[in-house]
Amino acid sequence: MSEHDKQPASTSQQSTSDNLNSHDKIEELHTLTNRLANELERSRIAQYTELLNRPWKLIGLNLLSGAARGVGIAIGFTFLQQRSFTFCSYLGRLIFPLLETTSLILCALSSVSLI
Repeated sequence: MSEHDKQPASTSQQSTSDNLNSHDKIEELHTLTNRLANELERSRIAQYTELLNRPWKLIGLNLLSGAARGVGIAIGFTFLQQRSFTFCSYLGRLIFPLLETTSLILCALSSVSLI
C-alpha cells in the first residue's frame, strides 16, 4: 500500500508541473501571437488587401509609378549621354594636335626621296 500511496502523489506533482508547463506554453503562444499581430500591422497587410479589392486604384498607382520610373530613366540617360559627349569632345581636343603633327610628319616624309 505504501507504493500505491506514493504513485498518486508523484502523479499529482507531475500534473501540477504539467499545468505550469502548459500555462507557460499558453503565455508563450500569447506573446508570439501578439508579436505576429504587430508585425502584420507594420507590414500594412490591410492596405495591401484594400488595394487588391479596388483594382482600378491598383492600376492607377501602377501606371503612376511606371511613368515616374520612365521619367527617371530618361533624365538619367540624358545626364549620362551629356557626360559622354563632353568627354568625347575633351578627348578630341587632346587627340587633334597629335593627329595634326602626325599628318605633317607623314607629309614631310613622303615628299623626301630616298634616292
